[in-house]
Amino acid sequence: MPASPETFSLRRIALPAFGPSLLFGMGEGAIFPVLALSARELGASSAGAGLIVALVGIGSLLANLPAAALATRYGERRAMVGAAAFSLLGLILCLLASNPWLLGVGVFMIGLASAVFLLARQTFLIEAVPLHMRARAMSTLGGTMRIGMFIGPFAGAGFIHLMGLQGAYWLAALAMLGAGAVSLAVPDLEPRETTGATAAAPRVSMMAMMRRHIRVLLTLGVATALVSALRACRQIVIPLWADHIGLDATTTALIYGLMGGVDMLLFYPAGKVMDQHGRLWVAMPCMLIMGLSLLAMPWTTGFASLLTVCIVLGFGNGIGSGIIMTIGADASPREGRTVFLGLWRQITDLGGSGGPLLLSGLTAVASLATGIMAIGGIGLAAAWMFWRWLPRGKVIR
Repeated sequence: MPASPETFSLRRIALPAFGPSLLFGMGEGAIFPVLALSARELGASSAGAGLIVALVGIGSLLANLPAAALATRYGERRAMVGAAAFSLLGLILCLLASNPWLLGVGVFMIGLASAVFLLARQTFLIEAVPLHMRARAMSTLGGTMRIGMFIGPFAGAGFIHLMGLQGAYWLAALAMLGAGAVSLAVPDLEPRETTGATAAAPRVSMMAMMRRHIRVLLTLGVATALVSALRACRQIVIPLWADHIGLDATTTALIYGLMGGVDMLLFYPAGKVMDQHGRLWVAMPCMLIMGLSLLAMPWTTGFASLLTVCIVLGFGNGIGSGIIMTIGADASPREGRTVFLGLWRQITDLGGSGGPLLLSGLTAVASLATGIMAIGGIGLAAAWMFWRWLPRGKVIR
């Protein structure tokens, strides 16, 4: 029998719930720093290498809606095992690639698998975790992915030292094998309610779901897309601005690593605040802090000032760990939940893809400082949208 809400413990389900996500994140984190280098080594131009790196996000974006159909049809565990296996095939293709095109296909496959994996895990956690601990579960899911992606580059560096660039892909392959094995071998989480309509309910089409929930998708869905845009741009503006003020690559990496450490440590406290006081208590401060930090970044002139701004930026992003998944989980209906979450991820991923394009365009027509400040303004707009449409209570409905 599933645990009652009073006796439920995240610690008890830690391995089946979060172990695969940690390993999957570690695998992705191991290869991200070397994708562009691998593409260049195979003869790609700088622009081509950038496109190959972008194929991870493009694959994830294109797979969100099919991922919902797969998870609905085959179930959460089989979807995760299949995603790990598909990602492993992509990594093998990367290892065997003799030209940039084959490498790009492998990278694209990893992006496709990522969407299936994350959607499947999120969907089942919504069913398995009591409502009063939902935010902690979602923030921990996001946090374990971040921890994995934080560990991945360091572990990958050891493999690269021994085996060259291919070492990163071998480490990722081991991590994906582990993620699939844990998903397959550990007894799956038991849904809290087995009498509901989740499994037996008739399937809901994408268009019907969109029409039924158009208001929340166009309000809170767009707000979370702005969160995703801000986060995607954060990855770009720090090295660009560091280079602009004359900092070298080693110093930039140190700033980025310290920011990532602050970011990584805050996921569970953020989830607890959301569970106890409501989603607005985290969503709005997260966006205000990140937006104001980016507005302040063009005023920095050296290591100390940029580090200070980036630490504050990391704090803002850290307290928002899991916020997109939590708000999406709250807004999702029981009937057709996976379909709704596929639409939700599609909207937020569009934000993640569109933010860097906006930054690039503004930088081209104006300046880097103008682009960064405009992205900071997006954070303030998202904070206002959360204030306007996010309920003041603990959950959306």
